[in-house]
Amino acid sequence: MGKDKDHTGGCLCGAVRYEARGPLRDVVYCHCSQCRRQTGLYFAATAVDKANFTLTSEASLRWYAASDFALRGFCGDCGSVLFWKAHSAPHISILAGSLDDPGDLRAASHICTEGRPRFYALCDGLPQYALDAPGLPIA
Repeated sequence: MGKDKDHTGGCLCGAVRYEARGPLRDVVYCHCSQCRRQTGLYFAATAVDKANFTLTSEASLRWYAASDFALRGFCGDCGSVLFWKAHSAPHISILAGSLDDPGDLRAASHICTEGRPRFYALCDGLPQYALDAPGLPIA
């Protein structure tokens, strides 16, 4: 987990900014078709409890309902992919690359690997799950 501190981040153009307080979940890589289409490859996300998450600048934030149970957040100006949140989950997933300082994060696992395109291999030794990992909701 990320250290017990405040974390800030945002989109490429700076129109969407956020703060996450406290520890962050280790990074999970999602290879499902929705994440692949949204990011161009796979989704590398950490997470924080929704109660510890604040949008500090959100005028350009857009939410897309790619499924019945979750929303995907992105900047409507620069297109940066930022968030994934299930309606019923207590946390919000944050793209690790959107953090100002992601240096404390560690990789945890790969999920939805059955959707992974065959042009890249997973050789990092992390746990791999064909669908979802125990306790992690997926799109």
